[in-house]
Amino acid sequence: MNTFYLSLGSNVGDREANLVRAIEELAPRGVRIIRQSSFYETEPLEIRDQAWFLNCAVEAETALTPHQLITVLLEIESEMGRHRGIKYGPRNVDMDILLFGASVVNTPDLIIPHPRMAERGFVLVPMNEIASNARHPVLNKTIGELLNETADRSVVRLWNWQNK
Repeated sequence: MNTFYLSLGSNVGDREANLVRAIEELAPRGVRIIRQSSFYETEPLEIRDQAWFLNCAVEAETALTPHQLITVLLEIESEMGRHRGIKYGPRNVDMDILLFGASVVNTPDLIIPHPRMAERGFVLVPMNEIASNARHPVLNKTIGELLNETADRSVVRLWNWQNK
């Protein structure tokens, strides 16, 4: 079995329900969740004039290859109604492979580790909660180290579901 980490995000519709459903859709497709972070509300980065995101990270394991896994993630996004229009724009669900064991993949359709993960607080904060000692195989730093060094100062706050 291969251990991997995902980042999930949503800023359209019932963000919390979208993330919960996306995670639930993994099990029937050969993915076992080991740990899940809390949900974090995060401000949008590239396109600022849109709703704030809800993000989380999961640690999971699978017998799938990285390319099989990305196919599964894209299927889930599509089944949930994700429409890829504006890059960095609003989305009901977004699922990204951050790390896949110590694998490094660089193909036209998949790059692992995720190429911008070290620059994004909305990825590093939830990842740090569940896997602060996981090591980035290219930068050779832990998630905790990357979080301490990131220049991203965008707002990433723990989601309080009681104040929806």
